[in-house]
Amino acid sequence: MYLISLLPFWLLYGIADVLFVFLYYIISYRRDVVQENLRNSFPEKTATERRYIEKEYFKYLADLIVETIKTISISEKEILKRVTPTNPELLEGYFAQGKSVIAVSGHYCNWEYAAMNFSADSDKKFMIIYKPLSNAVFDDFFINVRSRFGGIPVSMSQTMRKMVEYKNEQTVSVLVGDQTPVRSEANYFTNFLNQPTPVFLGIEKLAKLLDDVVVFYDMKRVKRGFYTYTLIPLIENAKQTAPHEITEAHVKCLEAIIREKPQYWLWSHRRWKFKPEIELV
Repeated sequence: MYLISLLPFWLLYGIADVLFVFLYYIISYRRDVVQENLRNSFPEKTATERRYIEKEYFKYLADLIVETIKTISISEKEILKRVTPTNPELLEGYFAQGKSVIAVSGHYCNWEYAAMNFSADSDKKFMIIYKPLSNAVFDDFFINVRSRFGGIPVSMSQTMRKMVEYKNEQTVSVLVGDQTPVRSEANYFTNFLNQPTPVFLGIEKLAKLLDDVVVFYDMKRVKRGFYTYTLIPLIENAKQTAPHEITEAHVKCLEAIIREKPQYWLWSHRRWKFKPEIELV
């Protein structure tokens, strides 16, 4: 994988074109999952419209795979060139107020590139909160990638301890808000893409405990290998919010982004593994 990562982007995207054919036409990788997710999420769309999103998603998935491999060797200069923040002054404004920031994302566009750009472009402590993978090899792979430019990977179980450790410093903490909790931890469901969906409450708990500002980063794909992200302010006074207000804010923000360009979300993930005992209205 390291040797593949040394290839230039134009050649990697040639590999991605072949990989798309393999994933979509030959092995039909999780196409049943993608199709079910799209049907349930967009019942208002025609079958033709959903097939278009499905095919575009698999094209992007192939690109995402080779871009992820590229993270092994990509230079700091290259990642800063390929991912451009549109309003970095927003963070500087919060830092000037002495605030720390929780940045919420989803599995949308290349979230790994966004995190690498964040850590390469800031002198603040930058924590990347992650859910450990069951495969130890891939778990180590992502820990190494996320720490290349100064990011501090923190497993979800250690989040509170690490944030308390840095409570006297200004930090940016990135959390992915669309992870699927295990059944025993699914304590809160919300309507997301037309379906009752379990959501972690950790972002809300951390924001209220530390009184951090909560923002969402809206990532856009400009063209192959190039992205922008815009920071969307969600909550500036976390301790004053109502129960679930923070959670609903970041979930609805992600849903709006997905509806605009659905092909860039991770549709092959089994996001809706289970339903609440009482269906939401």
